[in-house]
Amino acid sequence: MAEFIKGMELCESFFHDCAERILADCFPELVYSAALIGYGSDVLGYDDPVSCDHMWGPRFYLFLAPENMYLADAVMKTFSERLPCTYRGYSVNFTEADKNDNGVRHPAFITEGPVHPLIFIQTFGSFLTEQLGTPDPDSLTYSMWLAISEHRLLSIISGKFFYDGLGCMELVEKLRYYPRPVRLYLIASCWNIIASEQAFLRRAGDAGDDIGSRLICARMAERLMRLCFLYQGVYAPYSKWFGTAFGKLDIDPAIGQSIRDALAADTVTLREEKLLQAMVLTAQMHNDSGLAAPVPVKVQDYYGRAIKVIFAEHWSESAMAELAGTELEMLPSIGSFSQLAGLSDFSDDPGNYPKISDFYKA
Repeated sequence: MAEFIKGMELCESFFHDCAERILADCFPELVYSAALIGYGSDVLGYDDPVSCDHMWGPRFYLFLAPENMYLADAVMKTFSERLPCTYRGYSVNFTEADKNDNGVRHPAFITEGPVHPLIFIQTFGSFLTEQLGTPDPDSLTYSMWLAISEHRLLSIISGKFFYDGLGCMELVEKLRYYPRPVRLYLIASCWNIIASEQAFLRRAGDAGDDIGSRLICARMAERLMRLCFLYQGVYAPYSKWFGTAFGKLDIDPAIGQSIRDALAADTVTLREEKLLQAMVLTAQMHNDSGLAAPVPVKVQDYYGRAIKVIFAEHWSESAMAELAGTELEMLPSIGSFSQLAGLSDFSDDPGNYPKISDFYKA
């Protein structure tokens, strides 16, 4: 078995060593862009040997101008005839798309061609339409931004262009992060959702419901983690890579440690204490961000009860106050569908984006 190579490195060298030379020899006048972008743990840099079994290997997208798409079949035929069967120990040949498994293709080693490479040829506009529902990032309204899967946005801006003769990166840069009002709305929503359960961690635990207390703690912890992504201006991936990506954020490590301690705590007192530590530090991130008015951070009793809170709704109100006069100011602070773990089959499907966008409009 070949020594594992990170997919981005493998694909970039595959393009330059093999595909780029074929294009230069056979289509010398062709203007194109080539990238590893979109789906895949290799795009995000999270791939490992387990990733190699499907839709992973020497691969890339080849983007052509609309007027040159008539050459797509000829280019693919040339690749099929001239690419090697293996590259750096990995199969260049892949099975046909499995219609019963979302079009998944698997590496299939052969010793002589033609090969069926994992290369996708299309216009960059059609690629963006598949990912976003539109080829034009400038056309995205706030409700459309909220409808688009955060993971898909991450997969686009995390891609790497090996050659960009078409200037596709100019469009990618327009997707680098949420517009400020959308970002503030998502921040307000996270704090609002935390506020809705902030007293329940302790209340459930004191009532003997340890499992319920742990679940509430975990839900609030996830929202605090999402806030860290938002304050850092970094898209969060879906649940498989969420914790991994959180660990790479440039934030006070005490936040992550407090969250880990809260999730591991065997007593409700320690659980409350550690989650409050994470809340205080995250609230300070808000105050330091300059995105909205700062709010004094103070741990208090919850309306006279022996339950400690920071009254998270104040940070939600701070963020929402910045949205006055925008189409977002009257929305309920519920965040986006892609921020709900377990809904990725729905929220990651661009076919659902118009319905989700209409939900926010309504």
